Amino acid sequence: MSKKLALITGASSGIGAETAKQLAKKGYRCLLLARNRARLETVAGDIREAGGKADVYPVDLADDRAVQRTADTIIEEAGPPDLIVNNAGVGRWIPFLETSTEEAVKMMAVPYLASVYLTRALLPAMVQRGSGRLAFVASPGAYLTWPNASTYLAARHAVKGFAEALRSELKPDGIGVTLIVLGTVESPYWEHNPGSRENVPATNKQLLPDLSLSEAAKAIVDGVEAGKDRVVKPALYRAIFFMSAIAPGLVASQLRKASKKARKKA
Repeated sequence: MSKKLALITGASSGIGAETAKQLAKKGYRCLLLARNRARLETVAGDIREAGGKADVYPVDLADDRAVQRTADTIIEEAGPPDLIVNNAGVGRWIPFLETSTEEAVKMMAVPYLASVYLTRALLPAMVQRGSGRLAFVASPGAYLTWPNASTYLAARHAVKGFAEALRSELKPDGIGVTLIVLGTVESPYWEHNPGSRENVPATNKQLLPDLSLSEAAKAIVDGVEAGKDRVVKPALYRAIFFMSAIAPGLVASQLRKASKKARKKA
């Protein structure tokens, strides 16, 4: 595993940073992508101090030309990745009428278009080699819908559709695709997206507990190493997704009630 190369987006903090650290402990050389160089250097420093290998590539993932330039540099300096973890994401959970069109565009640009730009830039080299894995980090919003998070949910549905379509398309080329669906994670996301927490549907925390950063990253790392098509954490969401498929009206009704309950508590 010491020669494996992993690229992680949104690696300057939160899930991305923790995933990079856990991959480095597994022997991967990690390529860290995000906009903030200083934060990336901090994460890379932590990885190196622990005996791992990491390189930083500051880039605005919403800029397709910048992504292409960065990808070209990565191919030249490190070669094609064995693993790409599309983790970067932005966007507040707020009502649609409180969402500006500019904010809606940004939410679609990252994570969805960012994953399109990066995958398109690096995939040819992976296909030519005949191996590799793409991972896409999403939320239950990739399968479900609830009030007051419309543009956020639309972007996650797009990520799911992209991942599932790529899995079918790339299987003959030896490229695997893992979709990771994580429930509520205690991360800096909530600080960076004010107004979002109160729009998270209320759930039974014993059945659907919040995930720590370590638990979320472990789910990602274990899933990609096992070559899984899908990873769902907490696992109970699988049953909820199944119920939504066979009784969408019932599940949607319950989510609306849970959302209303959450806002009353906020």
